[in-house]
Amino acid sequence: MNPSPRRPSVLFVCVHNAGRSQMAAAFLTRLGQGRVEVRSAGSAPAQTVNPAVVEAMAEAGIDISAETPKVLTTEAVQASDVVITMGCGDACPVFPGKRYLDWKLDDPAGQGLEAVRPIRDQIESRIRTLLHELTAGPGQAAP
Repeated sequence: MNPSPRRPSVLFVCVHNAGRSQMAAAFLTRLGQGRVEVRSAGSAPAQTVNPAVVEAMAEAGIDISAETPKVLTTEAVQASDVVITMGCGDACPVFPGKRYLDWKLDDPAGQGLEAVRPIRDQIESRIRTLLHELTAGPGQAAP
């Protein structure tokens, strides 16, 4: 009996863990359907998730109202295969053997719903591409 393959692990990092990283984690959790381990954190976490982000995600059918910003830890980075930063600068520790991506996205902090929607849509598009890369084996098409 073959052991089941290990799920890839992705960590999303932004400064406050209240907007971009929360949206990215929620999309990957939903679209990945358990095929990817998902974490998010912030280098200086806010007290709550941005209300406009919660509302924008609700429009996409994803409820993140119970999420809370989490502090970035060295352990979270070490436990992840892919680390995606979104404006956290040099606050994210770098370890050999990890894949690092830096997604340039507008910061939804202090923005209204109209400004958050296009950020949400950009994140969803990037997550779909990332999911395809993570789950399509050699010579396979992603589901």
